[in-house]
Amino acid sequence: MSLGPMMFDLEGPELLPEEEELLRHPLAGGVILFSRNYQNRQQLSELIAAIHQLREPQLLVSVDHEGGNVQRFRDSFTSLPAAARFGELHDQDPVRACALAEQCGWIMAVELRAHDVDFSFAPVLDLGKGASRVIGTRAFHRDPEVVTKLAKSFMRGARRAGMMGVGKHFPGHGTVEADSHVDIPIDTRTLETILFKDLVPFERMIGADLPAIMPAHVIYPEVDHRPAGFSPVWLRSILRERLGFQGVIFSDDIAMVGATWAGDSLDRVRAALEAGCDMVVMCNDRAGVETILDGFGEYNDLVSAVRLARMHGHGQCHWDDLLSWTNYQEAVSSVSGLESEPELDLLDDVLS
Repeated sequence: MSLGPMMFDLEGPELLPEEEELLRHPLAGGVILFSRNYQNRQQLSELIAAIHQLREPQLLVSVDHEGGNVQRFRDSFTSLPAAARFGELHDQDPVRACALAEQCGWIMAVELRAHDVDFSFAPVLDLGKGASRVIGTRAFHRDPEVVTKLAKSFMRGARRAGMMGVGKHFPGHGTVEADSHVDIPIDTRTLETILFKDLVPFERMIGADLPAIMPAHVIYPEVDHRPAGFSPVWLRSILRERLGFQGVIFSDDIAMVGATWAGDSLDRVRAALEAGCDMVVMCNDRAGVETILDGFGEYNDLVSAVRLARMHGHGQCHWDDLLSWTNYQEAVSSVSGLESEPELDLLDDVLS
């Protein structure tokens, strides 16, 4: 059985019998974990082992673990700085900023891989223009070239630990003020403007072999009347054909208000897949997940299945061994030291 096109969440720290049944469904392909799924390191490893034992190939296990306020696991994990911290450092010392961003990506990934998490939905490639309520300090910088440099460094570090990266939120969520978790944002700029600004980090990262991308629930009416995550214009014509992206396209959470444009839960998943998504993410809506699994019908896309299989993590170390590594201790000391520098005004970002 290949990986299905649906990724959804779990209720708590243990896998419930009804959740096991849902995850064995042919449409299931992965799980996204939240803070409520974490109590301690042993519990997390046991939960992920239980998920991975359900299917072959194993279901993908993911998490939003960017750093700053978007970090699901905290107790015993290194507290990672918000991405904007590296942008601030870059303005003073570009070499140091890139080195620390790479160390941060490696720490993030190696700690998650020690618990067999496959990947994190990071890095954020949006521009930090100060307009977006939901992006805020999650963006590395307002300059697309600086964003690219720091994101490449972060991804390089994650790859050293055996983890694939997911760039988000294509084609750019940093210019609109509205939050797609609670609204349907509209960006009225032209395609040309977006191409020469917000799309630059995505294009550069695709050239650096970015494995996966998550589109935004934002409408760009000068390009298409549909939100980017439901738009074949954005996903097929621009992302796949124009930019040459061959990796995985994950939808953003289709339970968000920004996704209500597409209709009910079944309509949303159909629209996302038809637009070009390989996997559709749905969070905090168990009834919606059940409706989709019961009513969607059969779905087979061998190309998507191959793409998704590449998102499995590679390599894993034991946590106790990790703690004994000198390079890990030095990296944690360097990254944690950023907390003693002047603090950023962090936003309360809690969703993907």
